Amino acid sequence: MSIPQSGGGPIERPEQLAEYLEKGCKPADAWRIGTEHEKFGFLTDTLEPLPYDGPRSVRAVLDGLAAKGWEPVREGAAVIGLKKGGANVSLEPGGQLELSGAPLVHVHDTAAELDAHLEEVRDVAEPLGVAFMGIGAAPVWTHGQMPVMPKGRYKLMTDYMGRVGTHGTQMMYRTCTVQANLDFGSEADMVKKLRVALALQPVATALFASSPFFEGRPNGHRSWRARIWRGLDDARTGMLPFAFEDGMGFERYVDWVLDVPMYFVYRDGAYIDALGQSFRDFVRGELPALPGEVPTLSDWADHLTTVFPEARVKQFIEMRGADVGDRAHMLALPAFWAGLIYDGGALDAAWDLVKDLDAETREGLRVAASERALQGEAGGLRLLDLSRAALGIADEGLKARAAQGLPDERVFLAPLWDSVGSGRVVADDLLAAYEGPWAGDLSRVYEACRL
Repeated sequence: MSIPQSGGGPIERPEQLAEYLEKGCKPADAWRIGTEHEKFGFLTDTLEPLPYDGPRSVRAVLDGLAAKGWEPVREGAAVIGLKKGGANVSLEPGGQLELSGAPLVHVHDTAAELDAHLEEVRDVAEPLGVAFMGIGAAPVWTHGQMPVMPKGRYKLMTDYMGRVGTHGTQMMYRTCTVQANLDFGSEADMVKKLRVALALQPVATALFASSPFFEGRPNGHRSWRARIWRGLDDARTGMLPFAFEDGMGFERYVDWVLDVPMYFVYRDGAYIDALGQSFRDFVRGELPALPGEVPTLSDWADHLTTVFPEARVKQFIEMRGADVGDRAHMLALPAFWAGLIYDGGALDAAWDLVKDLDAETREGLRVAASERALQGEAGGLRLLDLSRAALGIADEGLKARAAQGLPDERVFLAPLWDSVGSGRVVADDLLAAYEGPWAGDLSRVYEACRL
């Protein structure tokens, strides 16, 4: 989850909210790829999650990375993240370690960044008897076992999640994702890319599903992480049906975000409780938490990070539907999405693939992807067929990027081609191992998913 944002000064006109998003528009030669991933840390002898503090802890890992040149980010006296060269390392609520990579030109650069990060983390963690694993949901740990990170934002969110939905704290403390952040050139380009991203997010959920276990046993889904998001908070999650309606643009997205209840306002290093209050009221100077005060663009940027649809608009588009996995899958995700939407011909073909799907079918595919991955279907569509078609378009899009002088990124699609060829994803392989050679011993998953 995000660190406090830096967006700018006071909001004096409502139009500034949409203008803030519009500032993300870039010419195609300035489009970049940002990749984020989360991972669970554990003690290699006991297989317990890492506490925040102590000799073998999240804090010890952060301190070790700081010694390698990362600059600490603090909240009060606590180190809550690191930054270096356009990238940052942050903490999820349960201690999951997240790398938010720098905006990079192509996926080969992403691979170099990821490899350097994982090597640094292993160098720090292994002497401590600590390791990290890439899996979409904590396979064994209960909520009571999870540590709580010293971040004011998470304290407020934990309280609120207990009042809405059914799975909010599971998302916060016991899930991990991999995400690709991609640019747009204009408002119309944003709309088209967002629609493709939303409609094909179930494909990403299916192809990257890696969370078939929860609290020590199979959970009946291939992506329990995706199931959790369907029971979190309907006011701020989902497939955004309005994005497919006439009149969609920056202002329409702003209207939706303004109706999402607030979590907090960040002031002078502290989080002020604004749970359930209205950003619309804030713009009018009528926020109960700060009466008479109007928000800044930094407040708006913070509020944008508290909406969680399957694809999210900030000054770029975030692809949010995938479970984290191994290195190959972490790199496959940005390659898949860049191939689909960074070439004009591929984007047109992707839109043609999904433009006739109605909201019921899109939501049905979302549910089917979490339950059965590539074997799911909805509205007469099989996710295996849709995934194969989308992957073919992504492959052509990456081929076109290579023809323009970029290194060929199609190599990173290899694990996805394997999946559409076999109909199996990581979750299927983990379940087969659990039911076969592991003989129900789920402690084996830690080594199987170790990064």
